[in-house]
Amino acid sequence: MTKIVSLLMLLVTVLVGLLPAAPAQALAARTFVSAAGSDSNNCTNVATPCRHLATAYAATAADGEIYVLDPANYGSLTITHGVSIEGHGWASIAPVSGQPAITIIANTGDKINIIGVVLDGTALTGTTGIVFNGGGSLHIQDSVIRNFGSEGGIFFQPNASSQLSVSNTLISDNAADAILIFPLGSGTTSGVLDHVVMENNADAGLDVSSSTQAVNVTVSDSVLANNQDGVTIVSNGGPVEVMVRNCTIANNTNVGLGANTTTNGANIWVTRSTITGNGTGWSVLNSGAVTSYADNNIDGNTNANTAPPQIGYK
Repeated sequence: MTKIVSLLMLLVTVLVGLLPAAPAQALAARTFVSAAGSDSNNCTNVATPCRHLATAYAATAADGEIYVLDPANYGSLTITHGVSIEGHGWASIAPVSGQPAITIIANTGDKINIIGVVLDGTALTGTTGIVFNGGGSLHIQDSVIRNFGSEGGIFFQPNASSQLSVSNTLISDNAADAILIFPLGSGTTSGVLDHVVMENNADAGLDVSSSTQAVNVTVSDSVLANNQDGVTIVSNGGPVEVMVRNCTIANNTNVGLGANTTTNGANIWVTRSTITGNGTGWSVLNSGAVTSYADNNIDGNTNANTAPPQIGYK
């Protein structure tokens, strides 16, 4: 009898081994989060949303979309592949102490889109709104990034060629820079800031520095006010070029526009902009340069009210 049972068990084992393995659950192109959701749900339709972005992200395919259904705080998030977050202006994302609200460590070519979110650090120590360490591009639109601790609003630190785009966004009341662009590794980093308000930050509105990569940034139709510095750029090896167009640079306690380099060049070009109420309107150190297209309003600063060196219209 024992031999018969053993043979039957062996036969069952063999048959089970021949059956095809159950397929892994496929990731969804679109997932959902809601204040009434549960992280035990599958996140894949409006009727079964998850509660937190991190859970929904784990169920989202590369280059998929996370759709926020209603107002709530959806927790912090780490992004490792392309994704779009559709926050609709009511999605709140908050960090824990000492951590970013959003950390991005994606692959070359991955595209990350963050639309309509409110990131509020509630002044927690050591926090950052968004830290970007890798990926092809980061696009932020219709958002608010405020009240972050010693690391500021956006820390864009790609390790290869990458792009940053920010539009229709408020970045304010941070304990460091509103936006810090500081690439590592080789390549080229580019940035476009359009209709961005960078105000009341303890350091600069826009801080661009590079030791390796070439960096090219355009700032248009934006406000940089009531910070320590408006725009400050430093080249420690990688050339840094910033175009400022149709902007207001006002009431910054130190410098409105500042450029510093001892190596490959740090250049700010400014056109159709108002520079007023700053401690110093514009400043250059070493071989840095601030250049005007002769169509700016530069007045009311404590120092450097005269226009910087001018070039003709192009």
